[in-house]
Amino acid sequence: MSRLGILAGGGELPQLLIRHCRERGRPFYVIAFEGHAEPALADAAPLRWARLGAAAEILAELRKAQVEEVVFAGKVARPTLGELMPDWRSALFLVRIGGRLLSDNRLLAAIVSEFESEGFRVVGPADVVAELLARPGPYGALTPTKAERQAIIVGFAAAREHGRRDLGQAAVVQGERLLEVEGPDGTDAMIDRCAARQQGGAGAILVKARKPQQEMRADPPVVGPATLERAAAARFRGVAVEVGGVLVLEPAALGTAADAAGMFVVGVDLPT
Repeated sequence: MSRLGILAGGGELPQLLIRHCRERGRPFYVIAFEGHAEPALADAAPLRWARLGAAAEILAELRKAQVEEVVFAGKVARPTLGELMPDWRSALFLVRIGGRLLSDNRLLAAIVSEFESEGFRVVGPADVVAELLARPGPYGALTPTKAERQAIIVGFAAAREHGRRDLGQAAVVQGERLLEVEGPDGTDAMIDRCAARQQGGAGAILVKARKPQQEMRADPPVVGPATLERAAAARFRGVAVEVGGVLVLEPAALGTAADAAGMFVVGVDLPT
């Protein structure tokens, strides 16, 4: 069984992949990005901390650990060129892409290509744990009403168009009204902003979908218990995710938490 290199950002996904590897006896090696990965990750597994811009060090560590496959897991805030503080290998990459930050998806695709050019096989989280991909239907006992299903359609249309422009993966709707689409600061910040903008102070719906051109190996959209907790605190009515296009973390726990909060979580098939 090949050794998996887990390049860890923030959120719940890195720990989930670590647990999966341990349960199946798969060898793995973790590199955690400074300022992005959760400090508690160090309690879950031995790891090596690294700067985003330390490409030469990261590649050397992966080779030393005899890693064959690499998976990007967790949230990484989009850096500026200055924040990258590139070493010689990162500088070479920046020269190759023209010394500028590309759009999100093109940048991620370029990063994947760089790792593959170094001899690593890049896989997505769902290639490691296939059950992560959203399935159709409700995750808990509650389902959206007819009016809420119509609102979800409005939300997915907005999210898809936003994603087509490579700007984000999610939207918040209430009835026929689009409250907001996801910005560079991510889903959590969008939820927080929309909390006070709901008619009656409650009842909004979060929808999340992959971009039409999504690089699923580097930045797949994710929904998990932490997302639901934030949406519940904002008094949202529910969450809808694209079947096969969003990673759903801890689905059983998510359904239980949704029931406790009086919310629905539902996977929706979108037309291609």
